[in-house]
Amino acid sequence: MPRMRVIPVPCLSDNYAYLVAAGDGAAGAEAFVVDPSEAEPVIAALEREGLRPVAIVNTHHHPDHVGGNEGLRARYGALPVYAHESDQGRVPAQTDSVVEGRRFRVAGLELDPIHVPGHTTGAVAYCVEDAVFTGDTLFVAGCGRLFEGTPAMMYHSLADKLGRLPAATRVFCGHEYTAANLRFAVHVEPDNHAAAAKLERVTAARARGEVTVPSTIGEELATNPFLRCSEPAVARRFPGASAVEVFAAVRQAKDTFR
Repeated sequence: MPRMRVIPVPCLSDNYAYLVAAGDGAAGAEAFVVDPSEAEPVIAALEREGLRPVAIVNTHHHPDHVGGNEGLRARYGALPVYAHESDQGRVPAQTDSVVEGRRFRVAGLELDPIHVPGHTTGAVAYCVEDAVFTGDTLFVAGCGRLFEGTPAMMYHSLADKLGRLPAATRVFCGHEYTAANLRFAVHVEPDNHAAAAKLERVTAARARGEVTVPSTIGEELATNPFLRCSEPAVARRFPGASAVEVFAAVRQAKDTFR
């Protein structure tokens, strides 16, 4: 049986929404929508692919991830909207609260939510078959800014939760930040040949207008500085610092990197 079909939908200037359908996602199949920034591109993709939306799944409450919720419901009816229990009242039209460890089924697929606070306190990643939808917590070669959480929260979410998923897990994130993230990764680890090689591939792919998702957890462990804070090549830049302190310093450096 084919693994699930995941269709990235570019939105706004650099966001991704996703259409997710079981099996080969043939015309007429049910699908759920992850993080619709805006309704119009998602509706166009659903119509083009012949998919029938049955739910919206949000990773966190920021407008560039939930801005299309109400437009999709206006077009397709009262779709259920899933988000973390703590985001009730912050996610437009939220109908269902998710908590870590409580799996649920949508469009014939089982979703396993992981609470990953840091970017926001209610951030959730969703494991579905061989993939994880990480929103703005884990990017390809990067991580989100800390708007509501602490460095310790985000480090735990990355290193102790997402970083421990199977290496082959496909990573679908919320933004096309990959080239800039890899430039920073090479800055942090000039001798990381895996990061340098991936930067070359990504630069060429973007020049062709291609998306850079998915990555894999294995690739992230090899190239993402925020998942490598305990690696000697990163940690030695901050003598005596704990892994959380290294993470905080690397995150602060990324905020001002150009």
